[in-house]
Amino acid sequence: MYFCKKTNSNAMQTDIKKLESEELGRKSVEEYKETPKMPVVVVLDNVRSAHNVGSIFRTSDAFLVEHLYLCGITCTPPNKEIQKTALGAQLSVAWSYAQSTEEQVIDLKRQGYTIIAVEQAQGSIMLQNFALPAHKKIALIMGNEVFGVSNAVMDLCDVCIEIPQFGTKHSFNVAVTFGMVLWELYGKRML
Repeated sequence: MYFCKKTNSNAMQTDIKKLESEELGRKSVEEYKETPKMPVVVVLDNVRSAHNVGSIFRTSDAFLVEHLYLCGITCTPPNKEIQKTALGAQLSVAWSYAQSTEEQVIDLKRQGYTIIAVEQAQGSIMLQNFALPAHKKIALIMGNEVFGVSNAVMDLCDVCIEIPQFGTKHSFNVAVTFGMVLWELYGKRML
């Protein structure tokens, strides 16, 4: 067990104790499946890395995402590389596979989802400025690590959001991007 003393600017001391696994209050897979979810589904448009897919499963579990749609070349469980980063989240998060990202997005539009691409694009809205549509179900589209969201899928989107970047690379890993976007959406639309 690790303890440390932290001193803040008011010279007050606070005991900080790292929590043990059994203190985290983790849900069982069955409890997780019964827990109300954030009204967000996620479409992975040809995400090529199984490690990224696993990480997206794990983040989806943490933020109670409704469903993951794995499309095109995106690999599916069971897969050792997905398991390595998902750490079992592929068992708790609802998911399905679709050969065509475009057809999956069209189906979600028919179901009343607002389709939101996460992409660098003309006309995009910076993430911090994005206002969630009131009482709407949303579908986040995450693209391929090299090519991003396909043009055919971009044409089907209602809005595009982008994370501002200031360095030389102007790209984040898709799993990192997904975590940032979900955190921002969670803050704007608490469960």
